[in-house]
This record gives sequence, structure tokens and C-alpha cells, in this order.
Amino acid sequence: MHAQRSPRPADPLDLVELDTLLTPDERAVRDSVRTFCDRRVDPHIAEWFERGEIEDIRGLTKELGELGLLGMHLEGYGCAGMSAVDYGLACLELEATDSGLRSLVSVQGSLAMFAIHAFGSEQQKEEWLPALAAGTAIGCFGLTEPDSGSDPGSMRTGARRDGDDWVLDGRKMWITNGSVADVAVVWARTDDGIRGFVVPTDTPGFSAPAIKHKMSLRASVTSELVLDSVRLPGTAVLPEVRGLKGPLSCLNEARYGIAWGAMGAARSSFRAALAYAGDRVQFGRPISSFQLTQGKLTDMALELAKGTLLACHLGRIKDDRGLRPEQVSYGKLNNTRAALEICRTARTVLGANGISLEYPVIRHANNLESILTYEGTVEMHTLMIGQALTGQAAFR
Repeated sequence: MHAQRSPRPADPLDLVELDTLLTPDERAVRDSVRTFCDRRVDPHIAEWFERGEIEDIRGLTKELGELGLLGMHLEGYGCAGMSAVDYGLACLELEATDSGLRSLVSVQGSLAMFAIHAFGSEQQKEEWLPALAAGTAIGCFGLTEPDSGSDPGSMRTGARRDGDDWVLDGRKMWITNGSVADVAVVWARTDDGIRGFVVPTDTPGFSAPAIKHKMSLRASVTSELVLDSVRLPGTAVLPEVRGLKGPLSCLNEARYGIAWGAMGAARSSFRAALAYAGDRVQFGRPISSFQLTQGKLTDMALELAKGTLLACHLGRIKDDRGLRPEQVSYGKLNNTRAALEICRTARTVLGANGISLEYPVIRHANNLESILTYEGTVEMHTLMIGQALTGQAAFR
């Protein structure tokens, strides 16, 4: 007979003990990112959101590089070479602080750096990846256009040959890091199909005006990219890819991080609601003692655990054999949708205080309105899964 074990005390933020699914090294990665965010960003993030700017973004990016978070899942060239689960846990902790912080890291590592790492020449890799990994340079990724979002194949930005050079003309829209970037990976239509270009942002004809009046992702740099006869050497093109495979494979890298990150925003909002419900007294007792409030807290806890479990499962698959596009869509669609609902429910628990930046809930809810639709809208991820289920491409 086995001796009866004493029951472990319950952790309200992890009733089903998902933490036991992680190795000690993975927990160490998570804890180091959480400690950094607690110390360096959390005391300031509400003010940055309200002001619509990140204070000393270059200094912050360099600190993120020193921690090994930029391109952390890539190998060589100064990158940390960590696992997909490690990267996912980092995204969760970064977005528990703010989606804008996770976006900075995600665009740098999973879009700009991944594109150069996967499809660039050795010269391009050696020139840019070490600086981007260290955070001494900032990168951005130009795909979306004013009239081309879910249908990137309809992009109008073009690149034409002029002797040995390339000349780029066009506009990109909603570009994270754009106005502070040192290098942009820009996708353009050519006579040889869609190609990617490594564009130093000090090239004549390149400009990146900031997009103002955002009500979401305010603690994030969002810009337009304007390419007005930008002349580049022939070596600027990414040599190892042609067509939409290039940008879409980069987007799948970033979408995977979003599946984790959204659960960070959800966890932060759930934690705030749980604490508030225990402190807020109405009718002579904490509102956490009322059935309706307990129902809300239970629903939030269930969705948070399921979404985190899904993200972890996808991370294990990615580390083992790679993810298929529809599997990435599962994670991005489910977890952004669930996280937004958790934030909205948490807002109701906090009542009027739920719209105050004294608490993180409304900030996360506003951010998730963007996360829900960027890097693939709800509709597109729904149809990606639908295509995998039926074999029919409903969006073509």
C-alpha cells in the first residue's frame, strides 16, 4: 500500500499544475523574463501606454538583447539557440506585461531576424543578425499595405531591376518598430515573383512616418513605410526564397509566439480580477463570495488553463517535428479569442475600476483587439482550419 500523501496547497493561478509540464531549465527561462519585466517595464508600462510611446526604446531593446530574448529560437550569429517552448514562455511573460513589449521582441526575432536567418545570404546574416540579436540594431518587417492585408499576393509595392541594382517603390502600413528600425525586411513584387529585400533604413528614399491616434498597442512603435525610388545593390535581395512562401513562413513563426503571448495578457487580467474580487466588499462581504463572481472567475481560469495547455502542446510539437500552418492557426485563433474574452470578463469584475490604467485589464483588452486581427484575422485563421478539415480553400 502507498502511504497517503498530504494534499499540496492549491495555486489559484494554476489549479491544474501546468507548471509541472515544464523542465527546470524552462522554468528558469520563464522566471528570468518575468523578473526582468517586473523590474524594468511593469513600473512604467501604464504611463507609456497612456503617453503612446516607449521611453528609451533603444536602451530597452539592448537590455532585451543582453537577456538573450531577440531571435532566441535561432541558431548562430549571436542568437541564443533556445527551444520553441522557451521562446513561447518568454512571449507569455512579455505579453503579461504588455502586448507592445512582446510585439517588439516578436517582430525583431520572428519576422525580421527569421527572414534573414532562413532566406538571407551569408553576407546578410553576418552583417545584421549579430547586431539584431544584441539589440544594438532594431529591425522591422514590411508586408502589409494600405490596400493589401489578408491578401498579400495583391501587394502593389514593386521592385525593378536597373543595371545591377534594384529600385523599390511602394508603401507598407501598420509596421511595428518601423520608425525606429535600422533595417527593414521589405517584400515586393518583381518580374520574378514576390521577393524579399534587406533595406537599411538610412537608404535615400526610405522614410517611416509614425502612425498616431492609436487606441491599442500604444506602448509600441507603429509606422508606415514609404519607399520612393529606393535604390539597393543586387545583393540586397534575399536569395533563398521566391513567392509568398517567404513572408508566410515568417508570419507562422510570429503567430506561434502570439498563441503564448495572448495567454500572458489573459493571465495578468485574471490575476487582477481575482485579487480585486477578494478585496472589494459589497453588501458586507467580498464580491468573490458571490456565486456570479465565482462563475466568472471559474470560466476565466478554465479558458486560461486550456489556452496555456494548447500553447505548450504546440511548442512541444514544434520542437519535435515542426508545426503545420493549420496548427499555428489553431493556437492563434483560439488563444487570442479566449484571451480577449477573459479580459472583457475581468473588466466586469472590476466594474468602473476596470477602465482605469491603475489596473492592467483595459490596457490588455485594448491591445488584444489588435492581436485578434493582426498577423491573420479571425476569418483567415478560421478558413485555414476549415481548409485543413475539408480540403477546400474557401478564400480563393
